[in-house]
Amino acid sequence: MTVWDRPEPPHRPVPLDRERIVAAAVALADEGGLTAVSVRKVAARLDAGPMRLYGFISTKDELFDLMVDAVYAEILPEERAGDWREALRVLAHRTRQAALRHPWLADLLGGRPALGPNGLAVAEATLAALDGLADVDTVMRAVETVSSYFTGAVRREIADLRAERATGLSKPEWQREHGPHLTRMLATGRYPALAKAVHDGTHVDAEESFATGLDWVLDAVAVRLARPPGS
Repeated sequence: MTVWDRPEPPHRPVPLDRERIVAAAVALADEGGLTAVSVRKVAARLDAGPMRLYGFISTKDELFDLMVDAVYAEILPEERAGDWREALRVLAHRTRQAALRHPWLADLLGGRPALGPNGLAVAEATLAALDGLADVDTVMRAVETVSSYFTGAVRREIADLRAERATGLSKPEWQREHGPHLTRMLATGRYPALAKAVHDGTHVDAEESFATGLDWVLDAVAVRLARPPGS
């Protein structure tokens, strides 16, 4: 029986329910990452004994599943998108925004499907926006392609933010500190393509880079969706 199917135990002194447990776990993860989450620490935050929590969850993985589903409630679109492209764009941007609020989410994206009610609602809204545009396999590959893009982009951005916190250096500060080494290496002439990118490339921030890459992926998906079946 999954955590979604298991009934909650009756209330006892220090009333508990899954919603309170998950809220406490999310708060701990927001403060210190997934390593800060344990049954003992969640119980302490709720002024309850650890064994009380095992009436609601059996493993830490179940707790993570519940936490992810709570964040999927933030990702779920507030209204139906006008078309498939807008639906996928909204999904991507809302996932990124949720990960920026809850950086630990990046560690749990891209694995097995989210089976909680909010995760299933997000999947339903996304697939419904593409229903009838192509055969079901093409629709599934389209969604997977866009999801792979934004999952990778979000993980990269969160990794950069974690590095900033760990080193105490912002990205521009890190670049200035390592600039002399890179300049010397590029001056050897062994990396002409990289030198051109460094010297001539336009700097864009993370949000603009994310949006541009997403549009390119959506353009490619549009081409595939427009092809006749079987081509």
